[in-house]
Amino acid sequence: MLKELRAKEKVTGMKQAGRAIQAGLARQVFLACDADPALTGPLLALCRQRDIPICSQYAMGELGQAAGIQVGAAVVVLLE
Repeated sequence: MLKELRAKEKVTGMKQAGRAIQAGLARQVFLACDADPALTGPLLALCRQRDIPICSQYAMGELGQAAGIQVGAAVVVLLE
């Protein structure tokens, strides 16, 4: 499933993820299991409200590496 993150169009980061979700561009959201719930909570609620599939089984380091960035990622959004 993480291989999909490298090949597909995506955004990382809380602000960009929030914008993509609100604009209806999100196909699937990956939330890091070790990210601060105070940060990811609002995105989680927004995803549930809009029926966007959520995957939260990976750590920040795994998501960052899979997305092809040099740091951990609290959230990665696959775009339509």
